[in-house]
Amino acid sequence: MVLPIRFILMRPRNAENLGAAARAMKNCGLAEWTWVRPEAEDLGPARRLAVHAENVLDGAGRADTLDAAVADCVWVVGTSSRKVEGKRRLSPRAVGEELVSRAAQGPVAVVFGDERSGLTNAEVERCHDLSAVPTDPSQPSINLAQAVLLYAYEVRMASLAAAPPPPAPLPVAASDTELARVEETLSETLKAGGFLVDEHPGRTGLRDLFAPLRRSRLTRNEARLWLAALHTLRKRLTSG
Repeated sequence: MVLPIRFILMRPRNAENLGAAARAMKNCGLAEWTWVRPEAEDLGPARRLAVHAENVLDGAGRADTLDAAVADCVWVVGTSSRKVEGKRRLSPRAVGEELVSRAAQGPVAVVFGDERSGLTNAEVERCHDLSAVPTDPSQPSINLAQAVLLYAYEVRMASLAAAPPPPAPLPVAASDTELARVEETLSETLKAGGFLVDEHPGRTGLRDLFAPLRRSRLTRNEARLWLAALHTLRKRLTSG
């Protein structure tokens, strides 16, 4: 069974990295990946390195934004060494295991930054959790294709070790788009009630209020219930 595990490469610059990454993914039984605003134009060098993985290279999805690339995902983990309050920092092994586990509920994704500067602050904030390879401090950065191989290998090992699926299906988890709708409706309701005013950049009231809901891994039905409750409350606040 092919699991809905997606690798997302932000602004990849080097065609050789794309070819080597395609080969690494096929080595580990993965094929779903998306390039967000790729800067590598000539894919000739990529084809030379994508030995027997040309189909993976040609099958890469394209997206203009990270939002578009993860819109249907129920869990998104970013590869970054930064520490962000409220986000777990997971080892590559833990990421592989959780990707395989969560993929039973819907698409999941690992996000890799570009070769020069990695993920932006906004992209890090967009991810649900973070992960980094525990490299030696004397050489902390890892080549993009090597990073893809490391995480693909951990997914492969977790897949091989996974127990048979439970007899009863797991509830469908809320997608990132559905969670965004709940967050937006929560914001509108809190503003209608006078609790929340328009926030200035750097103020994190809404984000901090919504963080426990995001961490709770809402199911699709739970997200819809939250939306219904918030819509009803907002209607009463604005009509009164």
